[in-house]
Amino acid sequence: MVEPPIARLILDVDEDGGLGNYELKLNSYDLGVDIELADAVQRLRFEHPEVGAVLVESGKDRVFCAGANIGMLAEADHGLKVNFCKFTNETRIGIEEASEKSRQRYVAAINGTAAGGGYELALACDQILLIDDGSASVSLPEVPLLGVLPGTGGLTRLTDKRHVLRDRADVLCTTEEGIKGRRAVDWDLVDELVPRSRFRADVLERVTAAAADSDRPGDRRGIELFDLSRTIEGDRIGYENVSVLIDRKLRTASIMINGPGTSPPLQPAELSDLGASFWPLALARELDDVLLYLRLNEPTVGTLLFRTIGDPEMVEAHDQFLLENLDDWLVREIVLFIGRTWKRLDMTARTVVSLIETGSCFVGLLAELPLASDRVYMYEEKSESGPRLRLTAMNQGTLPMGNGLSRLATRFWGRPDALAAVEATMGKDLDAKTAVELGLATFAYDEVDWQDEIRLFLEERAAFSPDALTAMEANLRVAGPETLETKIFGRLTAWQNWVFYRPNASGPEGTLRSYGSGRRPQIDRKRT
Repeated sequence: MVEPPIARLILDVDEDGGLGNYELKLNSYDLGVDIELADAVQRLRFEHPEVGAVLVESGKDRVFCAGANIGMLAEADHGLKVNFCKFTNETRIGIEEASEKSRQRYVAAINGTAAGGGYELALACDQILLIDDGSASVSLPEVPLLGVLPGTGGLTRLTDKRHVLRDRADVLCTTEEGIKGRRAVDWDLVDELVPRSRFRADVLERVTAAAADSDRPGDRRGIELFDLSRTIEGDRIGYENVSVLIDRKLRTASIMINGPGTSPPLQPAELSDLGASFWPLALARELDDVLLYLRLNEPTVGTLLFRTIGDPEMVEAHDQFLLENLDDWLVREIVLFIGRTWKRLDMTARTVVSLIETGSCFVGLLAELPLASDRVYMYEEKSESGPRLRLTAMNQGTLPMGNGLSRLATRFWGRPDALAAVEATMGKDLDAKTAVELGLATFAYDEVDWQDEIRLFLEERAAFSPDALTAMEANLRVAGPETLETKIFGRLTAWQNWVFYRPNASGPEGTLRSYGSGRRPQIDRKRT
């Protein structure tokens, strides 16, 4: 509900609206609910520049949100559990980015019980207000009740974001009923305790003040994020700017990206007319959809092969337009969305490979693809028309990874001389030999070896254990400093992945299947 300069994001979950055979009681959520949340956050950023703050509240009396639905987790297979947690984490980090980078502040109004993922949703907001009615509480009861971890960054946000003392966090995470009242404020679990008689008025005062701190323009119109045009025919997936071909035998998805067909606009004001069809935004939306579709619907696809085709000059022209207009609210949103899409690629449980061939346009924002890849193969052609790789200022931090660094700086972490040598080539076309020498490509092959070497690599990759590859790639991809985001996607996801696989949680007599049944779970008491 949009009431400029604020919007109300009301959580009022239909109990019968789940994706499986379970009831979404007490505003608990499943993947379907979180997809709606992610869509709402995205639309508020693009379609409503007049909104400076978002109030996250419940549409039910005396309950904010009971968190992830236990029935959903109990019936889900391991892959769905892990992917559900990954998606919810990406959504919560998107909320925090909206607050920090888009200046669209988030305030949570907890009117009752906020348990597990419900409290984690509040933790993603800038401010948390808790009603003082003697029963409202915040809790992370996953350890004592379910034998699993809070799966959406709650542990990390307690210590790294809200600076809750470790022993107090320990108490919270091992107390089923949670923490309420003055102790929740004193322990920095919430920001303010508000009497029921003043709750509505104080919440509106807080969120209105937050909106006043925003730089979002109230006099600009947003752009509609229209439904994507996706076609699926057998093993082919098609969009306007992206096409995908799945090879079941090699377990690969070849993703072709088409460069822009027209020049960028002259002024940011013209973007309102182009809307979501503006090439960088359209591309990011389609690629984001591809990554999510493959993640949830094609679990046996183990390798993503990225190719591009188009005019390098046209790609760089769009780069320049974006870089020169970052102070415009809509350009800022487009660049942030591109960055979120590349981050989703960083976190994929797939081998990522870029193939730089004749006719490609790996320039600037598209050069982020090879920088994000586990392997980069470049076709070596002697003529001037051979493939080239071109870095621009877009590759120097405008699209950071979760560690806060550019992919370029991450690639050359601890090697300042190599990084400086690469940065000296900004704006220049690099052939295969030069790219390999600079460390921007893994291998270069000519026409004699190209097809065979790529085939051998793909066959070898398909023969390895996917579990070992996923773990190896995740360890190698993110060098440099650790941040809240890298902890959530690295440390937390790895541990939750392990916990979900253990019979203590997911076995036939484990905590998830025993919860609510009256049976005591069968738990192996050995620590490993």
